[in-house]
Amino acid sequence: MVRNNSNRYASGKKKSGKIKILLFFTGLFLGAAGVVGVYQTSVYFSSDRSCMMCHVHPHVETSWKLSKHVNNKSGTKVHCVDCHLPPQHNTWAHYTAKAKLGIKDAWGWLVKDSADFDWEKASELEHAVKYIPNESCKECHQNLFPEGITSDAVTAHLYYEENEKKLDLQCISCHLDAGHYNPNYTHGKMTGIPGLNTSGAATDTSLFFKEPARITEFADFTEQIPGSAIAFKMVAVPGGSFQMGSTEKESFHKPDESPLRTVTLSPFFMAEIETTWDQYWAFYANTMSEGRTPPETVYANNSNPNTDAISGPTPPFGFPDQGWGGGSRPAITMTHYAAETFCQWLSLKTGKKYRLPTEAEWEYAARGGTQTPYFFDGDPTRFSDKGFWRKFFEAKTDSISAYVIYAKNSRNKTQEPSMVKANPLGLKNMLGNVMEYCADKYDPEAYRKGGENVTDPLVTEGGEWVVRGGNYTSDAADLRAATRSYTQHESWLRTDPQQPKSIWWYSDIRGIGFRVVCEPDASLGAK
Repeated sequence: MVRNNSNRYASGKKKSGKIKILLFFTGLFLGAAGVVGVYQTSVYFSSDRSCMMCHVHPHVETSWKLSKHVNNKSGTKVHCVDCHLPPQHNTWAHYTAKAKLGIKDAWGWLVKDSADFDWEKASELEHAVKYIPNESCKECHQNLFPEGITSDAVTAHLYYEENEKKLDLQCISCHLDAGHYNPNYTHGKMTGIPGLNTSGAATDTSLFFKEPARITEFADFTEQIPGSAIAFKMVAVPGGSFQMGSTEKESFHKPDESPLRTVTLSPFFMAEIETTWDQYWAFYANTMSEGRTPPETVYANNSNPNTDAISGPTPPFGFPDQGWGGGSRPAITMTHYAAETFCQWLSLKTGKKYRLPTEAEWEYAARGGTQTPYFFDGDPTRFSDKGFWRKFFEAKTDSISAYVIYAKNSRNKTQEPSMVKANPLGLKNMLGNVMEYCADKYDPEAYRKGGENVTDPLVTEGGEWVVRGGNYTSDAADLRAATRSYTQHESWLRTDPQQPKSIWWYSDIRGIGFRVVCEPDASLGAK
C-alpha cells in the first residue's frame, strides 16, 4: 500500500514537472511573440506611411520629398521619426514621446476636421521647435564641419558649439526648411532686393517723385520720397494733455505703468501705418553697404550731409520678411539703430525732421483721445486667454479683432494694414501686428520721476529701448494702450553667429518694427 502511494506520488511529481516545463516554454514563446509583435507594431507605427495616416497636411509629403533630407548628394533619406522623436538609444524618452504624440495625433484625426487646421501657422518656427528635439539633429549630424563647408557655415557652427548649452541654441532656428522644403525660406546672406526689377528691362523713372510733399498747414499730408515711387500718409496729431499710464484697478495692470501722470505734448505728425517693406527696401537700396558708419558720426562730420553719406544696412541672412510677403506689410527684424538710421535717411530725402516717436507721443496717439484700456470698447478680461476660466470658456474676439492683429487672428504672422480699422485719430495697427520702437530708453520708474505734470518727456538714460503696442503673437492683456515693454538686445541676437554681431538685423525677434513721426515747422502755427 505504501509502495503504491509512493509510486503515485512520484508519477504525479513527474507530471507536474512536465506541466511546469510546458508552461515555461509556452510563456517564453508567448512572451517572445509579444515582444516581436510589439516591436513590429512599433516599427510599423514609426514608418512614414503610418505618420501620414494622421498628418493630413496637404503638402507635408511633397515638401518632405523636396527637402534636403531626401534630395541630397549622399543619397540618404531621413524619415519622420528621425526628426520628430528623440533618438532610439534614449529608449525612455523616445517611446514616451512617441506615445504622447501618437495619442495626440490619433485623437485629432478622430475628432477634429483637418479643414480647420491652420497649416501655415504650424509651419512657423515657434510651432516647429516644439516637435524637433535638438538631440535628433545631432544624432545624424555628428560632424559639424564636413568637407566642402563654407566659411560662413564654419563660423556659424563654431558659434553653435561654443554657445549651445549657455544660450540653448536650436539647429532648427537656422535650418527650418531642412525637413520640409519652403521656397520662401533661405539661410544665407540675402542677395538682391525683394521686389526690385531684376529683369534687365529699363525702369520707368518718369513715375518717380521729383520732390517731397510740401506742407503749408497743420493737416494730414501724403509724403513722397524723391527718386522713388514710394508715398505714405502722415496724420496730424494735435497737441494736448492726457493721463499717461494706468491705475491698479485696470485689468492686467503692471507696476511700471504707474503712477498716472499728466503729460502735455506739442503737436506732431505720425505715420498712418507702420513703416512698410516698400519703404524700407527703398532705404536699403539707397544706402546698403558693408560699412559700419554710425549716422551720428555722419552728422558730426557734415552739418548738411546728403543721403550718400548714410551707411545703411548690410545684407541680412535669409529673407527678413520670413516669406510672409512685403509690400504694405510692416518691415520687421531691424534693430533700433537701423530704425533710427532710416529716420535720418528719410529726413535727408525730404528735408523734414523725421524721427521715432517718444513713448508719451506713442501712447497719446494710440489712445486717440480715450482713457480706457483700448481705444475701442471692451474689458481686457473678456479678450484675454489669461486666467483659470479660460480653460473652460473661450475668450471673446468680436470687437478687438476688427482693430487689432494679435494671437487670436494673426495666423502667426504679420498682416497688411487693410485688415484692421483705424483708431479715432486715423492711425492703424497701433495695438498689435508688430511692437514699435520708441525714442526713449526704458526705465521702470520713469513715471515716478519728473513730477505729476510733465511736458514732452523723453528718457535718455537706460540700457534698453522702449517698445510699445504688442505684436501678432501677443495676448490681449498685453495690447492695452498703457502696456510698456522694452528691447532684449542680447536675447534677440542669440543665434546671430557673426563677430561682431549685426548692428542692423535681429536674428531672434520677428514681431518688431516701427513707425515714424515728423516734427511740424514752427511756421505752421500747429496747436
